[in-house]
Amino acid sequence: MVRKFEGLPRELIALRVARELEDGTYVNLGIGIPTLVSNWIEGRDIILQAEIGMLNTGPLAEGDNIDQDLINAGCQPVTELPGACYFSDFESISMIRGGFIDVAVLGSLQVSEKGDMAGWFNPERGFTGGVGNIGGSMDLAVGAKKVIIAMTHLTDKGDPKIVKECTYPLTAKGVVKLIMTDLAVIEVTPQGLLLKEVAPGVSAEDVQSVTYAKLIISPNLIEIGL
Repeated sequence: MVRKFEGLPRELIALRVARELEDGTYVNLGIGIPTLVSNWIEGRDIILQAEIGMLNTGPLAEGDNIDQDLINAGCQPVTELPGACYFSDFESISMIRGGFIDVAVLGSLQVSEKGDMAGWFNPERGFTGGVGNIGGSMDLAVGAKKVIIAMTHLTDKGDPKIVKECTYPLTAKGVVKLIMTDLAVIEVTPQGLLLKEVAPGVSAEDVQSVTYAKLIISPNLIEIGL
């Protein structure tokens, strides 16, 4: 068991991801923390694409705004933004495989120092036969122009998710460009993992102590800006 540090809540990880997205981009949000990004882009020129067949989704729906026919990849009810439209899974996956998605924000179980990601199957859950949840993650990981991972830095057991080599079955190799966790913002570079930002009250040494892969500390290291 490794030491745990107080980091950002899930909602603020999503806010930091939203700050990274540029206006004019088409973005797909994966299951988990990434879906929360939709709560932070209203009023901006960012088009969210849900792989189930919806374009221009809005924030997560609550109360009287819930329509169970309007859902994201995580089956959470979402709202419509002006210009929202609907289409088949075939057209949706064609957008993804055709390279029309600028950014995919995905969760992951592990990310390696080379930008490999493993996010569809956790052997520790005890399922046999490779049973997992692939969904559209493999298509998104290789089809999007940029892949951002949004996840907690540690597992529920306190084990690091950022590793030297992934030990879980891979989703894709060498696709991750940026890792955003509750403790840090880390860029994947040809030289290795560049630690660029740390959570309030957390030092670079703290982050390294809960990261299996070696980190390169940026000379311009700053606190995560929200």
